Amino acid sequence: MRIRLLPALTLAIASSFVSLAHAQVPVKMADGVLVTSAGMTLYTFDKDVANSGKSTCNGPCATLWPPAMAAANAKPEGDMTIITRDDGAKQWAVKGMPLYTYANDKKAGDKTGDNFKEVWHVVKK
Repeated sequence: MRIRLLPALTLAIASSFVSLAHAQVPVKMADGVLVTSAGMTLYTFDKDVANSGKSTCNGPCATLWPPAMAAANAKPEGDMTIITRDDGAKQWAVKGMPLYTYANDKKAGDKTGDNFKEVWHVVKK
């Protein structure tokens, strides 16, 4: 499932990042894609089901695709939600889809995981 954000949605998400900074939301828009506050590209996984509250990427998968972890006291806002992983840890999601980085992206702006095995995708505007 590829998620494309509409301009109004992009503005809503961007404005919610400012208010969520205290809760350590690790995301912002850069070069048309959603990234962590450090500029690392965020991805969604087609095997995850939107709004299920679950991630299907655990164990070795989560080593290669580290989840975008949420602080225990983080609060959902707007399209940014929080799911509970199998181990009880909290993970950020956008529009109900869990967010991940890619271990092989080495520097801010890398997008080497986009379309990996045709199931991993950057989150675009």
